[in-house]
Amino acid sequence: MGELTMNDIVSGISRRAFLKSGATLGGGIVVGMPLSQAIWAAEGKVLKARSIRDISKLDPAFFTSVAEVDVMNCIYSKLTRYRPGSEWGWELEAAEKIEKVDPTHIRFRLKKGIKFASGDGELTAKDVKFSFERVIKHNSPNKVDWGSLDYVEIEDDYTGVVVFKAPFVPVWNIAFPYAVGQILSEDAVMKATKDGGDFGVKPPAFSGPYLIADWKPNQYLLLARNPDWSGPKPGFDEIRILPIADAKAAERAYQAGDIDFTGISLDSLAKFKSKPPADSKVEEKPSLWYYWIGMNMDHPKLKDINVRRAIQWAIDVPQILDIAYSGQAKVATGTIPPGIVGHRDKALVPPEGDLAKAKEFLEKAGVSDLTLTIDCVNGIESLAIVQTVQAQLSQIGITVEVNVHDSGSWWTLGLESEGDRWKDLQLIANSFSSLPDPHYATAWFVQDQVGIWNWERFRSERFDELFAQGATIDDQDTRAKVYQEMQDLMEDSGAYRFLTHGANPIMYRTTQMQAATRPDGNPLYLDFKPVSA
Repeated sequence: MGELTMNDIVSGISRRAFLKSGATLGGGIVVGMPLSQAIWAAEGKVLKARSIRDISKLDPAFFTSVAEVDVMNCIYSKLTRYRPGSEWGWELEAAEKIEKVDPTHIRFRLKKGIKFASGDGELTAKDVKFSFERVIKHNSPNKVDWGSLDYVEIEDDYTGVVVFKAPFVPVWNIAFPYAVGQILSEDAVMKATKDGGDFGVKPPAFSGPYLIADWKPNQYLLLARNPDWSGPKPGFDEIRILPIADAKAAERAYQAGDIDFTGISLDSLAKFKSKPPADSKVEEKPSLWYYWIGMNMDHPKLKDINVRRAIQWAIDVPQILDIAYSGQAKVATGTIPPGIVGHRDKALVPPEGDLAKAKEFLEKAGVSDLTLTIDCVNGIESLAIVQTVQAQLSQIGITVEVNVHDSGSWWTLGLESEGDRWKDLQLIANSFSSLPDPHYATAWFVQDQVGIWNWERFRSERFDELFAQGATIDDQDTRAKVYQEMQDLMEDSGAYRFLTHGANPIMYRTTQMQAATRPDGNPLYLDFKPVSA
């Protein structure tokens, strides 16, 4: 079978390339799309975009990154979706109507006529029930996104009630419009998996405007129009997503014409703002991501809180940001950024730290000649962060060895399900994406997440109590105090040194598109519009 070269992919898939490689395009995932449909899509309007990482799951219950959710938003339907623009908000998608009946009951009515591709019938309330409940039933690592979900009651084919055990305020900003709110075909998933569990990267059926035409791991993912889609038609016939982890590499790919939409690095922002590439627009967007240095509290070398506090106080955050982000990023006070409920005005440890105080903590621990490892994902900014931390800790007599990982292996490091590598973790330079609700910025640090996403193995009964409480509170001021105390607890454990939320500048080609993003710059591909030639 003919293989597509990278040049074929980024420069344009010709009719000959399709005919040569057949409907499978060199062996990636393909769902029964007629060859004529595939050729037509490839010769139509094409959106070429960069993703920060490749997919490793397309199962909404078991997703691992926002990059996967960007794809899922194109191939499945949800009751609601994020509205593009500069203010956070949501709008109806598969739901014709949705209303809060009382604090624990939300009634929805589906639009009629949403079909699953590959002949699995119409999307109905039983598919909503199946999709939402399986996240809890199969003990998904992302079940926190559903909070206190109990079950979905079916009233008729198109109407149902989502029932919670306790009020769950974040449902509107997290569960419904993001990942776990994606609706799957119960029949197709049961056929594919037998027990309704994790189907990995092979969606059994599509219910969105696009389907997957091809996927070559670490090279590209191709989305083409879903011929069974009867809803509003998105602007582009095909979306090509190239996984490029490093921002500098993405900038080079953009300048070479391989992609037309990308995030850019903060240290390139000033250059691109003053002199953008031809026919390009640069926009600055606030980021919900949070970056921190974490410490594995279960590692013998880091069990003593005095050692952890010494490290906290030895780290000079503004110095790190000057080096890694050319001073374009602001200091974070926790996991929750400005503008989101629960943001702290300041951290417990001042941003600059204090070397004298750090040395006092180390003396209290009775430790000398300490050698530690720090793990990070491969990328210019990550490397700059860990190398700066390495230099800073050397000033209090701690030797740091750097371990760099590609993005594929990085995200499994702290997972107990993937073996024993978590036991070797010591210092960790990490970053998580977030959503416009403090629940999401704290969910990964409860005790249930130890061995999953809580790589510091931080355990606090009080934190877990507050986490449960915060999701039930409607009053913003009361709610804010809960999440502020939670971040205090994280920092007071000594296991966290918060760095920054970064920023999310984007760049796109105005001759190709009108871009559409969430307020934080994350792409909403369905709302992108092509520019007429």
